Amino acid sequence: MNSKIRNLITGGSGFLGSHLAKKLIAKGEEVICLDNFFSGKKDNIEKLLKHKDFEFIKHDVTEPIQLEVDKIWHLACPASPIYYQFNPIKTAKTSFLGTYNMLGLAKRLGAKILLASTSEIYGDPEKHPQKENYNGSVNTTGIRSCYDEGKRIAETLCSDYHRIHGVDSKILRIFNTYGPNMRSDDGRVISNFIFQALRGEKITLYGNGCQTRTFCYVDDLIDGMYLLMNSNFNKPMNIGNPNEFKIKELACLIRDLINPNLEFEFKKLPQDDPMKRRPDIQLAKTELNWEPKTKLKDGLVKTIDWFKNNYDF
Repeated sequence: MNSKIRNLITGGSGFLGSHLAKKLIAKGEEVICLDNFFSGKKDNIEKLLKHKDFEFIKHDVTEPIQLEVDKIWHLACPASPIYYQFNPIKTAKTSFLGTYNMLGLAKRLGAKILLASTSEIYGDPEKHPQKENYNGSVNTTGIRSCYDEGKRIAETLCSDYHRIHGVDSKILRIFNTYGPNMRSDDGRVISNFIFQALRGEKITLYGNGCQTRTFCYVDDLIDGMYLLMNSNFNKPMNIGNPNEFKIKELACLIRDLINPNLEFEFKKLPQDDPMKRRPDIQLAKTELNWEPKTKLKDGLVKTIDWFKNNYDF
């Protein structure tokens, strides 16, 4: 009889999903990876495909699926503006129908489920830093709403399935995360800056570069995700790095690590782009004994090395 824990990861070939799969397999658990390759990449799971404890199924989570698993890690949804704005209706369907289907599966199986939510549910925040009890300031009709509001309704579904059906659901609000396996074309700020710098191009800044973000290295994020899934906590939780940087500071750091002679190019700030974003992680510290360990410069060096080894410049 197989006693191994059996995990389902939706979006398992994506940036975070592929790191999570590697962690679970390293712990001796089985992984079923579900993905339709809209924003995930087969390269991210190439080394896992021949592993005896790894199975890949090409599937769109907006369609139901029947599997036998112990835990569901629901990560499926394009998370970068370029990808989620490419087909905003599909993005909203993925957040609602995908989460609905996975919660239905969790209910039938009595499985634990973790939703990869986002700091975007806070919108352009009026409170800083953002605590989990802050309800956010979100534009319901803007170009980012398909993702922001999609994740908000996904959180609502998780909460209602927990209240009404007793589903053991976890809600992880992910703040900016970076590291190996990021796409070079996903439009996220760190991958943009690194790719432009490695190609010797001007580094693009939007607005005046004074908007702030925080950046969590992927290994730290996955550790927090794993701890939350295996906890008894059932309310939303922020996981991110609370150290706040201006976007221009980040650009200078990446430029100095790659090519100090590069110039900056300033462009108009996109619609609904938040001016500040920083997690309050006291809840994660208290409930999970978690906080990030990787300093920004150290994580950037690892990420830059990965880009150098996986792309031609």
